Amino acid sequence: MKKSTMRITVVFIIFIAGVVGYYAYLSGRAKDTAAEAKMTAAQLVLSRDMQNDYPATVKEVVKYYTDIQKCFYNEECTDEEIEQLGMRARELYDADLLEINDADSNLLQLKAEIASFKNDKKRMTSVSVAKSVNVDTFTEDGYDFARIQCTYNVVAGGSSTPVSTIYLLRRDENRRWKIYGWDLAENVNPSE
Repeated sequence: MKKSTMRITVVFIIFIAGVVGYYAYLSGRAKDTAAEAKMTAAQLVLSRDMQNDYPATVKEVVKYYTDIQKCFYNEECTDEEIEQLGMRARELYDADLLEINDADSNLLQLKAEIASFKNDKKRMTSVSVAKSVNVDTFTEDGYDFARIQCTYNVVAGGSSTPVSTIYLLRRDENRRWKIYGWDLAENVNPSE
């Protein structure tokens, strides 16, 4: 009887060791999968479904646009990612802005700006979009327009420089806010 008890104990220990080993194997595999699943900032921005999750407000449109810009200027993006991000940015543009900026020349200009920004060793450290209550809305020629200010902090050569930009958005026929244009805040006079 002692021999059979010993066999059962040995078989039971081998079984437990197998279960623990299999669990450890699965746990390690799950960690590897989780590590692979981490997305870059560009991949996160590109993962947004623009058909079903288009930014609903003026502030959200500009916030999403600045997320795209942060990828351009702060991340190490591949050419393919830059092109995809550039096309995503164009989805936020108004039809009139798209008409005067064809996709190919827009992409070439974008790549040149990104290269220049990085060659000058600049970095966008923060972006601040004005609060929704600070959105200036008005109607002109039957269209709804909105202005919102955005401030970028750009570091170059150890010093930080705030750059304020005013974005002008126009509501399209689907009631989506689209970027109509932008300029430096110092060049914009909203009373005109």
